[in-house]
Amino acid sequence: MFTLVIVGRPNVGKSTLFNRLVGKRLALVDDTPGVTRDRREGQGKLADLTFTVVDTAGLEESTSENMEGRMRRQTERAIAGADMCLFMIDGREGVTPLDAHFAELLRKGKTPVLLVANKCETNAGKAMHFEAYKLGLGEPVPISAEHGQGLDGLYDALRKHMPAPPSSDEFDDEFEEGEVRAPDAPLKIAIVGRPNTGKSTLVNQLVGEQRMLTGPEAGLTRDSICVTWQWKGRPIELFDTAGLRKQARVTGKLERLSTQDTKRALNFAEVVIVLIDATQPFEKQDLHIADQVAREGRAMVIAVNKWDLIEDPKAQLAALRQKLDLSLPQVAGVPLVTLSALNGRGVDRLLPAVEKVYALWNRRVPTAALNRWLAEATERHPPPAVQGRRIKLRYMTQVSIRPPAFAVFTARAASLPDSYSRYLINSLRKDFDMPGVPIRLLLRARENPYVTDK
Repeated sequence: MFTLVIVGRPNVGKSTLFNRLVGKRLALVDDTPGVTRDRREGQGKLADLTFTVVDTAGLEESTSENMEGRMRRQTERAIAGADMCLFMIDGREGVTPLDAHFAELLRKGKTPVLLVANKCETNAGKAMHFEAYKLGLGEPVPISAEHGQGLDGLYDALRKHMPAPPSSDEFDDEFEEGEVRAPDAPLKIAIVGRPNTGKSTLVNQLVGEQRMLTGPEAGLTRDSICVTWQWKGRPIELFDTAGLRKQARVTGKLERLSTQDTKRALNFAEVVIVLIDATQPFEKQDLHIADQVAREGRAMVIAVNKWDLIEDPKAQLAALRQKLDLSLPQVAGVPLVTLSALNGRGVDRLLPAVEKVYALWNRRVPTAALNRWLAEATERHPPPAVQGRRIKLRYMTQVSIRPPAFAVFTARAASLPDSYSRYLINSLRKDFDMPGVPIRLLLRARENPYVTDK
């Protein structure tokens, strides 16, 4: 698919245009310069044109190893892999020396460049965009990304450079009539954790390229970035997220937006990798994050990063497992993988653990097996008697997956103690071999599910 990358100096409206083209508020937008740090991809659409659109960090003059220099190299990689570069300037401010500097670099490159003057909703902006001719990139396209103005001109300019869409005849020849065209849905994985635990480094190690901005600075990632790739032929959507701090420590609008974006990624994910720092394992915030993932009903894997810094790995691993089982009994047996995202040691064991817990998350248990198990479980540990009457559990069935949810029918559902429900859940997990998967138990107040109401 045709790839369009949006570049320009900080705070000219690149993320606003990106959101406009993809039709969703995917990228964080704020008046603070430099909000975007990693490149974000999305499926753009403009009338009948469809393409991959890439949002990038603001171009800086720095070429050193500081954060600005690393951000610039990320943008340069995006430009090199694009079919067209959309160079955006601020129409209200006119051409700045930084605009001129980067326009000269883009002219020397091989990627075709389309010049766009943003923020031209006012007469002043419309008049100022003519100054952009001196950049030597052809006629500028005046738009207002925030208000959606000028998109017809952007359409005309893009149409000249994009390949023509296939005709209906070509489409019909490609597939036989009545053939089912349903590609395998990608597995959605989110990586969450406290700031500076190595989430972006782990993403880079998994996909085999410097896809995400990394460095010693805490809180580098602000957006939840989705990286699409394949593992053993299986499509994967991997979400790198901003670090989650304690709610009381979240200050400022931008950090609140980043936290909300991380929580949205968690809701979209099917499997969540909770990444913790081996040198500071299972702090209260780590446990809070894991508990939140379990309450959301997501399949979960605990990954312990920076394991190469541990002096006594065997003893530390035993201590971690003990702490995990005590602190998160609702997902007892959750997979725990030790690794080093920086040098790649142990990373090859992470995706197999994800695949296994994903299969358990989708598991369905036959009703006959469940009711045989229910009879054995209640005989082994009978439900308590309330007001002199023993509670009878009549029938059990699985009502959903992702996560597995089971309904138990009883005439006195409200009287069954929570402790007995926990006993049933723990026994289900152990007897049907579903470690680390959140299990839902629903009590239904009916004697017999096959008896209809008169």
